Amino acid sequence: MKAIRTILACIRKADKQYNLINHGDKIMVGLSGGKDSMLLTYALSLYQKFSHTDFTLVPVTLDLGFPSFDKTQLEQFCERLGLKLLVHDCKEVYQILLIQQQKQNSKHLPCSICSRMKKAAINKVANEYHFNKVAFAHHSDDALETLLMNAIHGSRLATFSPYMHLEKANIDFIRPLILAHEKDIIKAVKEENIPVIPSSCPADKLTNRENIKNLLHNLYINYPEAQNNFVTMLSNYEQYDLWGEDICLQINQEGLYLKPVISKDDGIKMFDIRYRVFVKEQEIPYEEEMILKEEEQSHAYLIYLKNELIGTIRYLDTLEGYKISRFAILKEYRNHGYGRLVFNYLTDLIIEKNNPCTIYVHGQYQLLDFYLSCGYIVEGEPFYEAGIKHYKLVKKC
Repeated sequence: MKAIRTILACIRKADKQYNLINHGDKIMVGLSGGKDSMLLTYALSLYQKFSHTDFTLVPVTLDLGFPSFDKTQLEQFCERLGLKLLVHDCKEVYQILLIQQQKQNSKHLPCSICSRMKKAAINKVANEYHFNKVAFAHHSDDALETLLMNAIHGSRLATFSPYMHLEKANIDFIRPLILAHEKDIIKAVKEENIPVIPSSCPADKLTNRENIKNLLHNLYINYPEAQNNFVTMLSNYEQYDLWGEDICLQINQEGLYLKPVISKDDGIKMFDIRYRVFVKEQEIPYEEEMILKEEEQSHAYLIYLKNELIGTIRYLDTLEGYKISRFAILKEYRNHGYGRLVFNYLTDLIIEKNNPCTIYVHGQYQLLDFYLSCGYIVEGEPFYEAGIKHYKLVKKC
């Protein structure tokens, strides 16, 4: 079977499994000139014809200012597909990277800065031309390499998603090739005579990702079944079994502990506590307390006493420092010292992870003495939140 059929089958499966493309979508596909983005553009142009989904496809390339950049081949390729290439001028990126390279005294241009600037440019183009979706050409091998890099260098199990919604920009990022293997992409590019433009990045093939790619390649030689199993593993939620659900941070030996909010069930329990304390008891308007915001995805915990749920607390990483908030103990468990133990434990936990740091809380006026006794200092004038008088209290560590 021709490789392009395999690629299109992967795109269809990803589309159906992760709900990537819908009627009326205006999709911007990032076209760099590399094999992956060239094939994605070609494959999506074919997918338009047989998927029975009415969507618009516009290839976009970023002119980052690299000396060897030439848009001619890209334009010719897009014309062959009946598409018009949109070139976005952001030549300042290369100059900024050169400056940062010199400051860092590095052999290579700083990849992380380049990545952030490219993402910002993509968001700008998407908003300016009213694209509701941006298609990236990352494939399954990229996803597994990212997973391993995060595990080795970041001590976390994480990779990019097939679909991601960017709330602030109101843009969806999709990865239609997420289930495709790189070897099939290479084969399809060759069979379909798709031109590939050499990367203009001087660090190409010299990154840490290339080392991880080689490591996985050697692994697949000895265990050929591993590649497909690894890809399946990323979405195998039915057999997910790691340690996150088992974490119970011991505060004392009397059965008081914190459990991170991880699952949907944890989230329901957290909001139930907040509803009972803040909405029902303190009469804070429901819409002010219960609406889920982006920041809600930060470090939230349930408070347990001998396996009995008694409260909740969280902290956020903000520009001002680490903010402890949404601290609630159920009425029947107050005045036993549990709140103080929890608050001081979380303060110490933040310091242990982030010292030096600034921690602050917007404390209700009736709890001012409590926060002062925990070593926090009032900063600024009192203010009102949800009709309740508050103080900003700060602890610098």
